[in-house]
Amino acid sequence: MKKLALLAFCLGVSIITFAQSKITPAKPGVTYGKTITADNAINTLALSSALTKDSVFTGKVTGKVIEVCTKKGCFMKLAQADGKTVMVQFKDYAYFMPQDIVGKDVVVEGKAKVNETSVEHLKHFAKDAGKTYAEIAMIKEPKKDVAIMADGVLVVK
Repeated sequence: MKKLALLAFCLGVSIITFAQSKITPAKPGVTYGKTITADNAINTLALSSALTKDSVFTGKVTGKVIEVCTKKGCFMKLAQADGKTVMVQFKDYAYFMPQDIVGKDVVVEGKAKVNETSVEHLKHFAKDAGKTYAEIAMIKEPKKDVAIMADGVLVVK
């Protein structure tokens, strides 16, 4: 009887834990992290321009999501007009992105700056993004790119 009660308790805890870890699907109006609006958001081109004048930009940036971490949604990348990407990570890993956010237009609020990402971190991100072993092996040099540490994300469309 004690074993049955223990089994029922463990099953209940597992169900509750699983239900709480579900990430809300990406639909227009859904926010992750801090609740934000689209007011005064700049695009990724304007962000690149702002970062040539200042070392840090604090505010809102809008862009299209082209990649998300396939393991748990711990980062995403926004497209830039020049073919480069903007890496977006989430402050204190307090929230994660759903897989269906790829292709959506979003507004991200936080701090942006130009980072140099080490080969080790580039390989880690590539692995988390589901890249092949051959693609990961091709990473040989650090990369300078724009990175945002986001407080909140709003799905626009």
